[in-house]
Amino acid sequence: MTAVPAALLLLTDGRFPTGAYAHSAGLEASVRSGRVRDLAGLESFLRGRVRTTGLVAASFAAAACAATARGDEPRILLLEEELDARTPSPALRQASRALGRQLLRAVRAVAPRPMPSCLPAAPHQPIALGAASAALDLGPGDAALAALYDAVSGPAGAAAKLMPLSPFDVHAALARLMPSLDRLAATAADHADTAPRDMPAAGAPLLDVGAEQHARSDARLFAS
Repeated sequence: MTAVPAALLLLTDGRFPTGAYAHSAGLEASVRSGRVRDLAGLESFLRGRVRTTGLVAASFAAAACAATARGDEPRILLLEEELDARTPSPALRQASRALGRQLLRAVRAVAPRPMPSCLPAAPHQPIALGAASAALDLGPGDAALAALYDAVSGPAGAAAKLMPLSPFDVHAALARLMPSLDRLAATAADHADTAPRDMPAAGAPLLDVGAEQHARSDARLFAS
């Protein structure tokens, strides 16, 4: 049995003060539109999210982790630019940078190693996550797994406030996703040294559309 680094548990703990609790990762918009209606719809939403934007985030987190460990600041900046280009929704870019800013703040308070000085004040969340992983002595595979877990745990947590679902059923759905997260994390880690322009670019257009509609809504529970 492979041991899970304690630092990875810290980084993925829902109580770690990253501000993620305020975001549904697109679930609220999907529930309001009727695209997600029940537990089966939620599980389908989570599977689609992890295989598209989740894989992209995990790949960039792994690459940012490797670049941070090497002190390759130019590559970190290129990764930031490439991820920005892969996020067509202004609302999602804003949410990602808000989460990245808060993650940097939290990790700087606990990490044994300094964060890269080249990072903008509000980097994209996967870039901040990769840099944070390196600062906590974690590797690219750990950063990828943290990103993938974040991609599903956030909306799963929000589901309890948005839908009449049992938390036991929601966590059973999460448990069914875990094997695919392990496989996708290994795939994402393979991109740790991929040229930034050749990184994965899987998209989820309905998440982009939903994010823009959500940003204009006056009645919402979550920031995204």
